[in-house]
Amino acid sequence: MNTPVVDFVRRYARQRTTRMHMPGHKGRGPLGCEELDITEIAGADELYEAEGIIAQSEANATQLFGTARTYYSTEGSSQCIRAMLHLALQMRPAKAGRPVLLAARNAHKALLYAAALLDFDIQWLWPAPDAAGALCTCPVEPEALSSALDELAAEGRTPFGVYLTSPDYLGFVQDIAGLSAVCHAHGLSLLVDNAHGAYLHFLKEGSRHPIQLGADLCCDSAHKTLPVLTGGAYLHLGPSVQADEAAMRNALALFGSTSPSYLILQSLDAANAVLADGFREKLDICRWRLGMLCRELDALRPGLALPLTGAHREPLKLTLDAAALGLSGQQLAQALRERGVECEYADPRYVVLMPSAESSAAEFACLQTALHAICDEAPAADVSVAADDPAAFAALAGALEAQPRRFTIREAVLAPQEMIPAAEAVGRICAAPAVSCPPAIPIVVSGETVPPEALPLFARYGIEKAAVVKE
Repeated sequence: MNTPVVDFVRRYARQRTTRMHMPGHKGRGPLGCEELDITEIAGADELYEAEGIIAQSEANATQLFGTARTYYSTEGSSQCIRAMLHLALQMRPAKAGRPVLLAARNAHKALLYAAALLDFDIQWLWPAPDAAGALCTCPVEPEALSSALDELAAEGRTPFGVYLTSPDYLGFVQDIAGLSAVCHAHGLSLLVDNAHGAYLHFLKEGSRHPIQLGADLCCDSAHKTLPVLTGGAYLHLGPSVQADEAAMRNALALFGSTSPSYLILQSLDAANAVLADGFREKLDICRWRLGMLCRELDALRPGLALPLTGAHREPLKLTLDAAALGLSGQQLAQALRERGVECEYADPRYVVLMPSAESSAAEFACLQTALHAICDEAPAADVSVAADDPAAFAALAGALEAQPRRFTIREAVLAPQEMIPAAEAVGRICAAPAVSCPPAIPIVVSGETVPPEALPLFARYGIEKAAVVKE
């Protein structure tokens, strides 16, 4: 597969043209990549008005992913999330009242900031009271979604779309096919934050990508699981979306810099050639190695590794339940770090490791050695060490659902705010979402009044300060 963006920039670098244009480094600098870092010069095309090499590269990506249309982002899935919500709002019927989105609660804070910028409300779908890892995981069954939509309809409220995060941080995958069928039966679009699942289209047994399963709009963070520089992402359209080219470009431009990174664009372009040539085989080897490791861990410490297989699991995320080792997630992450392995995420119970098709046999061997040593040294399993408290999440959900909303998300985000100790935030209006990083999934979101039920979760996830609206 050709790589028009990469080829153009390399030709330009070889020409040694006198660069009387941005950037200021003029193709020279300490990083070594400066000669390939250009701006929108003649022939380089323009990301938000693409008609040349960028349009050709995006057409290659569209073919690879089997979508109606795929667009590039150099500012991650956050830009794509805002753009697809903007498009969904544009497609809603005129005079439909104040817009509301129906969304699973385990959404990244990018959704909250999109709601503030676009000024819509969110009706939350909460996890079941017994959901493990409830901060990160929010299973939604088709029947529950249908009931929630019927309840909103009875109140005279029709959401402009349904929004899901799948896969989530712990590797849970929603029933996209079943949920999209419910959405379409109600005349609604399904929007999916697939930031962690770009690779799902390239599974050897067949695509599990949201677009192929019925999603209407979907974003992928290419850089999370594919060989792409940080910031590279895709906005995918399904066949049901009726939006012209100008509307799509404008939606992305509305939330993007007028100086997109050509290093990231080249990375997205180069990835097309990688994906088209042997990527499925490399991905399959990675999955085989990961499966072997999981089987070893099951023999050493049953329950340590969450399953990699099944309709609701993604196959490329190793999620470890540290309680099986009598440790907290943070303790297990530190033990791995001391043995040369850095994890993606750790919370009081879970550790998430994200290998990819680029992970080498040597890197898997290092991980294997580290986990074997930790299993040998760790005490007996003691689930109470880091056990989730589903009742705490259920109590929080009940408290938040029962309270009247005094501020919209937009009003709270844009209001004057102050940082105060989290323990003193009860009764105050949340301004910025109170999150546990890195997943950035909020315990309390902007516009909600902080209830007493939030305090145990603040403490559990290490949130010491909260941003609240100034009184």
